[in-house]
Amino acid sequence: MQSKLRFGRSLLALFAGFVAVVVLSLGTDWLLRVLGVFPALGHAVSDERLFLLPAMYRSVYGVLGGYVTARLAPYRALMHAMAGGVFGFFISILGVVAAWNNGPEFGPHWYPISLVITALPCAWLGGWLGGKPSAKPA
Repeated sequence: MQSKLRFGRSLLALFAGFVAVVVLSLGTDWLLRVLGVFPALGHAVSDERLFLLPAMYRSVYGVLGGYVTARLAPYRALMHAMAGGVFGFFISILGVVAAWNNGPEFGPHWYPISLVITALPCAWLGGWLGGKPSAKPA
């Protein structure tokens, strides 16, 4: 019974980290569209340098996802965060394949590649930060 509970908590930790990344990423994308920073869906971004912005905030959200996963993990926090990072790595590879030659609204080729490259380091950093025991007050 104990192992089933730990397995369930492991899945919950991974799911929570994934949801945090997806909700924050899509929410920020939506907000930047509403504010006029990015054009409406289906329209190309006129300046490729604007893709630096989502590359940066998705990296920050990747760290946060690893942190959430590590904090909720029942054991081996860093391992859980890295498992989430591996999932993000493969999802990012699918993004590269899907976006590669599908038009300028998907951005320059470096953008989805950057998400592949940063997936594991960001997960590791978040897991490292989240897996550290918190200091106890004196």
